[in-house]
Amino acid sequence: MFFGTIFLIILYLLLRYVIAWITYYNNLDTRLGDSTWRFTYDYPVVGERDISDLDDKDFVRLRRKKNKVILLMYSIVLIMFIASMSLLSKFLIFFTS
Repeated sequence: MFFGTIFLIILYLLLRYVIAWITYYNNLDTRLGDSTWRFTYDYPVVGERDISDLDDKDFVRLRRKKNKVILLMYSIVLIMFIASMSLLSKFLIFFTS
């Protein structure tokens, strides 16, 4: 139970770090939007569509970086959910036995 708690605390700190990166990327360009949980291609882009690097290289590369960080965030949340269910089951087994 002790290592599970430490593992969840480490994952929480890592999640806060990743969310800080997402906030940083959001502040670099207003076209990325302000949401932490959505991928950037979900937002309508004002002006021409930037389908490839040829249209707007800086924005497209920034958007791809942000999408990778958001995917990392979702992975951390999934691992935290699985670890918390494991820790909860260990608590229940400990207190019921």
